[in-house]
Amino acid sequence: MPHFLIEYSRNLEEDVDMQALCETVREAALATGVYPLGGTRVRTHPCGHWSIADGGRNHAFLHMMCRMGEGRSEETRKEAGEAVFAALEGFLKPVFEKRTFALSFEICEIDERFSWKANNIHKALASAAQ
Repeated sequence: MPHFLIEYSRNLEEDVDMQALCETVREAALATGVYPLGGTRVRTHPCGHWSIADGGRNHAFLHMMCRMGEGRSEETRKEAGEAVFAALEGFLKPVFEKRTFALSFEICEIDERFSWKANNIHKALASAAQ
């Protein structure tokens, strides 16, 4: 963990390199020191249909949710969230200058009692480092 899930209005693809956005979020998350390398994932989900405010088609949105495991203090989550959001907002600054745009981010903790995982990425990273 964490998983950064990015949902956005498809009209953003005109202005944003989504792969570069994913890399920006991943790098910012790892730079906090809070998230493990092998568990950090960033993925996007474009929305082909949306309606915002007065229905104007130039309006755009991007919402990012970080789903992370339990156990980190509120202060740690807040500091990490602020750092990641600052990187996200900085990357998307040109969008605010071009169109009407709503940007949001939230962190949600996953209840470990209801979360199942299978992952060999950590082992592969450890082997590669040797």
